[in-house]
Amino acid sequence: MNTSSWFLKISFRQRIWLCATVLGMLAIVALGILLSSSSKPRESTGFSARMSIQNIAPKLEVTPKGLARELELPLDISKNKPLSLFRVTDKELQHAAEHILSHNDSILKYYVYAALFLWGLVFLVRLGHPDGSDIKDRSCWYPRAPLIIALLFSVAVAGFILGKSPNPMESVVKVFKSMVGLYPDPAVKVIAFGFFIILAVIGNKIICGWACPFGALQELIYSIPILRNIKKKRLPFVLTNTIRILLFIVTLLFLFGILGGRRGFVIYHYANPFNLFNLDFETSGILRRIIIVLLISLIIYRPFCQLICPFGLISWVVERFSIFRIQIDKEKCIQCGACVKACPLEAAKGRVDGKKMPADCFSCARCLSTCPVDAIKYVPFFSKKGNTHKYSLKNRAKQ
Repeated sequence: MNTSSWFLKISFRQRIWLCATVLGMLAIVALGILLSSSSKPRESTGFSARMSIQNIAPKLEVTPKGLARELELPLDISKNKPLSLFRVTDKELQHAAEHILSHNDSILKYYVYAALFLWGLVFLVRLGHPDGSDIKDRSCWYPRAPLIIALLFSVAVAGFILGKSPNPMESVVKVFKSMVGLYPDPAVKVIAFGFFIILAVIGNKIICGWACPFGALQELIYSIPILRNIKKKRLPFVLTNTIRILLFIVTLLFLFGILGGRRGFVIYHYANPFNLFNLDFETSGILRRIIIVLLISLIIYRPFCQLICPFGLISWVVERFSIFRIQIDKEKCIQCGACVKACPLEAAKGRVDGKKMPADCFSCARCLSTCPVDAIKYVPFFSKKGNTHKYSLKNRAKQ
């Protein structure tokens, strides 16, 4: 798609929207910088194995159980005895403290997520389709450049510069870890999770499609124009979602000690791709799994999101309640399959077929410029069909 043609065709009002959105994003990030500058980072130094779990845990803002789990000790172990009695070395304690602190949420990162979300929402709803443009000019609608810019910014800033936390995946895991006593502030974890859920409710999975750094990295790799014939083949959604659901259930069974008899065991820790952004890999196995996922991303769209991510699963359910989302005007749709072919998942097919629980839609905008009758819009769920760009039966007959 020609980005320059798109920019020349957008209306004066849309250019005002564009400027206002950019200024809004800058204001959001500036506010985040201002608020985060007042917070004092905690350090992992000053701890010794001669100290007890009860002494160290409050300084790391975890519960004694949380520190015990990080040290791979039983959760019911005595918390008042020196760690050296349990054969914990200073080096092991230092590594555990650093790992716990790596999961501390960066306040600024929430504002970066909000700014990227705003950019994606305004582009999809207001900017991507030039006002009053003819259907024959749809090749310049929704150019990829605005999405690519957001993805690169997400990987660079929300990923490598600001580190792995917070992120949508960890927001889910930390809520359940709080329920088994691994965090002292479950309400804070619920609020953090609620932040991502609210964004998913406002704009259908924009937080995953435009702002999540590991999701962005997978999207960028998939967008590399190679192996196109293989990319045309999609994994069946019933298969990918079944795997994702089963993994989530098994994780909860282990976390609550129903399986394995060890409360606090988190399977996702062994496949946490966000460690990439801290360049901190507890084991070589984690690094290998991240590399494998990224290589698979060359031919399969967002494999981690489809097969593993717990927030991906929950936000798939939340999609039913999203305010802004893809809407297909059934009266205009001619069942040509153009959107189904453009969609990297089975999301478009499920929506065209009228399925109640179609595959995840990551708001990538691929389908929005492919429809030959302009039957697809990114609008509020309560919007009337074709409320802006009318396409009459007479025009359809001319196609």
